[in-house]
Amino acid sequence: MPETTFETALASRTTDMIDACTRCGKCVEVCPVTAPAGVGDAPAAGVIAGVIDILGGGEGTAAAQAWAKGCVSSGDCIEACPESINPRFLLAMTRVALNRKSAELRDVRRKGIANFRLVADGVRVLSQIQLSDEELARLGQAVTARLETGSTAKAGERPDFVFYTGCNVLKTPHIALLALDIMDAIGITYKVMGGPNNCCGVIQLRVGDPEVSGRQATNSLDRLAEAKTGVISWCPSCHVQFTETTLPTIEKMRGARPFEMTPFMLFLKPHLERLRPFLTQPVPMRVALHRNRGIRGVTEAGVELLRMVPGVELVDLEQSDVGLVGTTLNALPEYKRGLHLAELQAAEAAGVDALAVTYHVEYRELCAHERDWPFKIVNILEIVGASMGLSYETGFKRMKIMQDADAIVADCKDVLAARNIDEAQAREIVIKAMLSEQPLPLGHR
Repeated sequence: MPETTFETALASRTTDMIDACTRCGKCVEVCPVTAPAGVGDAPAAGVIAGVIDILGGGEGTAAAQAWAKGCVSSGDCIEACPESINPRFLLAMTRVALNRKSAELRDVRRKGIANFRLVADGVRVLSQIQLSDEELARLGQAVTARLETGSTAKAGERPDFVFYTGCNVLKTPHIALLALDIMDAIGITYKVMGGPNNCCGVIQLRVGDPEVSGRQATNSLDRLAEAKTGVISWCPSCHVQFTETTLPTIEKMRGARPFEMTPFMLFLKPHLERLRPFLTQPVPMRVALHRNRGIRGVTEAGVELLRMVPGVELVDLEQSDVGLVGTTLNALPEYKRGLHLAELQAAEAAGVDALAVTYHVEYRELCAHERDWPFKIVNILEIVGASMGLSYETGFKRMKIMQDADAIVADCKDVLAARNIDEAQAREIVIKAMLSEQPLPLGHR
């Protein structure tokens, strides 16, 4: 009997869903981005039938290809499916199939390596120019052997949880540090894991390489299974990659999942009353929350958390909450720019003091707009931290507002020398991993 590999188990899961799908089209009918994705007036049943055809090795239809490529992972399709299958997963597999058809495997792998290196270099340089050795170690990224990576469990004991940062939040490390402060306050023990050495594999999957993606994700998964209770995730892309691709596939291979994974905001929700005594300092602000509906309950937990902060007045801008996170909206760049502009304009019209985002991606993409608009752009945990008497320098925002790679490198010259980071390399990373992430140009009103 042939060995079950990650790739064959993934294909088997896909086949099981294809067999269960009745091609009713309800997933297409509820999708919020069929129009901007270019699906047109194609019948919903025909669109999903085209997707199934692509997954079976066919060409599908133009509408099916447009729907798969334009998916922003809002997740409405999952709730709409009467057969309880996961159309969001099927669309991810459809994009894998399309990418594999459009390029040779060696070219797919070259692209995957290039994309991974861009993330890895960006995380390494942008985190190291913002953090001390001790802070890097606390986030599981020790740069010196004298410091151990972050864990709050006693020696010889397993922590309650592994806090899985993912990779890119380390570019805006104040967010992750505040999450750790909150867990410290409510008495949760944890080990911090993340960064490129613990990649979820989503980069390789996106380019169309499930074999390397599975190998990377499985290696990380086995390291994550160290906690007594489970894994707390920060990054929504990593969370969906693990919970919809990796963990169910490992379960099919091994017969069981090594752990369950919970997004930080959903983990925090049942512990809010334990956090309340630490929210002692008023934060007198009118705050609007940028909303994401890709993982159900996260926005609602964020609203509940903000309402606990004394002095905060929460304002609903009634803007679109489509998409899992900013990176998934990259599939529809013009649509994404329109969403950003509409939200900034609505925030100005509402007279808010701050537009708060939940995730690090939106923070990176929106924070520099603070230069041009009459309100702050912050992460939700900064508001919570202010009430707890905690704050960190927001170096990423300060640098990005400069909008000048040479000025940023000059500003960091001393720390680059101390970290032995080449200035030319740092300049390239600032351009590619910071300044290029500006979906809506600054000054655009």
